[in-house]
Amino acid sequence: MYYKILEEIRDLKSMVHGKLSERWLTITDVTNYTSLSDSTIRRAVRKGTLKCSKNTGKLLFKKSDVERWLNG
Repeated sequence: MYYKILEEIRDLKSMVHGKLSERWLTITDVTNYTSLSDSTIRRAVRKGTLKCSKNTGKLLFKKSDVERWLNG
């Protein structure tokens, strides 16, 4: 029983870690992270090569999407 609880705790930790690693970045964060200009980031969004969310009225990027775009 003890080992089952430990296994469940490990599973929960990995789930929480996965959610935290999916951090959202503002366009300023992305420009600082990539050392690219604001206009370059916006151009990639317009072309559809860089995904972002506009639900809040401002551009928000998942860090994993930015990394995929950089390595793409």
